[in-house]
Amino acid sequence: MHEAPYGHDELIRKKEVLIMEIVMDALKVIFRIVTILPLMLAIGLYMGKRSIGELPVFDFLVVLVFGAVVGADIADPNIDHIHTVVAMIAIALLQKLIIKIKLKNQKAGKLFTFEPTVVMYQGKFLRDNMKHIQYSIDNILQMLREKDVFHTDDVELAIVEANGRLSVKLYPSKETLLREDMAIYKKGNDYEIPVILDGRVQKDLLKHIGRTEAWLMDELRKAGDIKASSVFYAGITGEGKFVISLKDQALKDVPPVNH
Repeated sequence: MHEAPYGHDELIRKKEVLIMEIVMDALKVIFRIVTILPLMLAIGLYMGKRSIGELPVFDFLVVLVFGAVVGADIADPNIDHIHTVVAMIAIALLQKLIIKIKLKNQKAGKLFTFEPTVVMYQGKFLRDNMKHIQYSIDNILQMLREKDVFHTDDVELAIVEANGRLSVKLYPSKETLLREDMAIYKKGNDYEIPVILDGRVQKDLLKHIGRTEAWLMDELRKAGDIKASSVFYAGITGEGKFVISLKDQALKDVPPVNH
């Protein structure tokens, strides 16, 4: 014998139950969003401006875990809401504890972040240091431009900080006086064009500035019979000055940088 199909009333009841479950889950998600956002704001203010504005590596991980916990709570109504609240508070307290440890003990603090790294000194790129922190020549050039630095030989010292930002100290003669201060204005392309990047000749840029590879090879020969493959960076300034950093650039007296 075949089982009798569900009655019409039974089907309607099941649909109503399903709709109620969907509505209840939706209301639960809305409630969690409404309660989580003020809690996130309070915890963010408690953790401090430093965590939100700079994001060193440990703080980045804290924010990453924080977001994962909150996201899981909002997306899955079956997760106990109180567990999420406890986890958020625990994360904030742990972050605060680590900050206090870093402030009281410098050696312990270094375990939770990166060391500042010197990437340029006296106008030269430090390839080994850049390789150690996995920064390319393009990364540093972009960061210099963001600092309004368009001539590499103007840079006395450049440091990639623990938060990944670039700090730049120009030579005193380049930073103490602006043209506007002397009512001097200069026309033309007052910026540096890279012609060799990590051993690769930038043919398009050479052509753009009206130079040839033969001219470039001649400049390398004048600089000490240098091969293009051994050049980490070479550029031409707006005044036609040729600047160069070798891959095995050996610079003495590079200052140590600590937190």
